[in-house]
Amino acid sequence: MDEVDVPSYFLCPISLQIMKDPVTVSSGITYDREPIEKWIFSSKNHTSCPVTKQPLSDADLIPNHTLRRLIQAWCALNSSKGIERFPTPKPPVDKAQIVKLLNEGKTLQHQMKCLRSLRSIANESERNRRSLESAGAVEFLASILTNDESSDSDSASDEALYILYHLQISEAGLKNLINRNGDFIQTLMRVLQHGSYPSRAYSSLLLKCMFQLADPIYLMSLRLEHFVQIVNVLRDQVSQQASKASLQIMIDLCPWSRNRVKAVEAGAVSVLIEILLETTTEKRVCEMVLVVLNVLCGCAEGRAELLKHGAGIAVVSKKILRVSHVATDRGVRILSSISRFTPTSCVLQEMLLIGAVTKLCLLLRVDCSPKTREKAEEMLRLHSRSWKNSSCIPVHLLPSYPSS
Repeated sequence: MDEVDVPSYFLCPISLQIMKDPVTVSSGITYDREPIEKWIFSSKNHTSCPVTKQPLSDADLIPNHTLRRLIQAWCALNSSKGIERFPTPKPPVDKAQIVKLLNEGKTLQHQMKCLRSLRSIANESERNRRSLESAGAVEFLASILTNDESSDSDSASDEALYILYHLQISEAGLKNLINRNGDFIQTLMRVLQHGSYPSRAYSSLLLKCMFQLADPIYLMSLRLEHFVQIVNVLRDQVSQQASKASLQIMIDLCPWSRNRVKAVEAGAVSVLIEILLETTTEKRVCEMVLVVLNVLCGCAEGRAELLKHGAGIAVVSKKILRVSHVATDRGVRILSSISRFTPTSCVLQEMLLIGAVTKLCLLLRVDCSPKTREKAEEMLRLHSRSWKNSSCIPVHLLPSYPSS
């Protein structure tokens, strides 16, 4: 693109990009619709204008047609210099239109057409997504998922889940789904078991959001089969997003000891170890896996499963000092649980032979958190009789070994 001087009043004060759909808020400042909608509808910023800091009297955005036409004309004049022309934006959908569309979608023959229209509306703007939620679209979409009478139920369910996730439902809307008759969480669990891969992915993402708001008493009452379905999403590698969502669900569910045991019985430990063994595991995923493993090793059943897996101790040790400070800290905590509660001669010898003890010695010489170093030193002191005089520890690290 050639160098072009853009008039400053064509630029959005938030994004500093040329405005495509200029709108004016109650403070008199003009913004591009998409960034100001994100500002207004975020929970932190809805009370004030980004520029003047004046309170916004309402969320109404008045289209600035004159400025938009000026910008379009300027873009057309400068198209030869690489300035992209843009079409006249569609106005936001109003509540009456949505209600009419939802009423039409209640008949099976119009259901898919309605869903396609809802997807299109939701993808257009943040304002449209909020309008859809306030008009009852969330309840309508949820009812499709709990209704098995549709002759095209799989396609309808996939579409409904896609829209539900992309609506970015408010906290109040999510709480309403949690408390609605028929238990929507159970519906999503059913989708995890029988749905298509896309539906399972969107169900995982919705469940993550809902579990973070659910009552702890409800979370503690989840059954073993619920954990089986969550673990299966990880085992089947439905998608990267779904895996992260499932790991976060495990992090949120497993502080309670009963849930830890259920997760272990669902096969979580072996699946998590297999994820760590993959060479392509993303850094954040690796960290989350180690966080979950550390929690599961807080119970005897979890430690037993990790020791049962031939690569359990080895892969945890391998991640120490190779991924991040978070991964190192959780890896050391896992080894600490194993060496403290199941310090059999076989376990201690394995830790020595695979280099876990060497890693612990290294931790005393490198930059790591004080708590991580303390855990490493504690293990080395506790098992000094078994480890200190071993030829498996490199000679240059022996001076680092703490005295008993």
